[in-house]
Amino acid sequence: MAFKKGQSGNPRGKKPGTKNKATRAALELLEGDLQAITRVCVDKARGGDLQACKLVLDKLIPNRKERLVALQLPPITGAADVPKALVATLKSMAQGEITPGEGHTVAALLENYRKSLETTELLERIVALEKKVKNHL
Repeated sequence: MAFKKGQSGNPRGKKPGTKNKATRAALELLEGDLQAITRVCVDKARGGDLQACKLVLDKLIPNRKERLVALQLPPITGAADVPKALVATLKSMAQGEITPGEGHTVAALLENYRKSLETTELLERIVALEKKVKNHL
């Protein structure tokens, strides 16, 4: 039976967590030996083998992509307060309290917040002006 043009042969797709063929084959080869192989790598790393250290650290310990940061920012009640918060962020970064990547993330969040504050403030001003014009007509 031919499929209709633009229609998938499996509209529901793969089930979540389904491993590809290469992964399944590698796991079958290692089945039962994975713990022993891991032990050898860890022992070599303890013995000073730098490649084994890298393997253990890169593959067995997941990368830490994010961390919680206790960053002290001044209160932000309007768009005019955002520059003070950016200065505090830069200061924390300069003092090594946060990484440049974390500083960039905080700065991007502050910029998005500033834009939303400005949009809200502009909307309020436009509504007030329209109300004033309507009352004068």
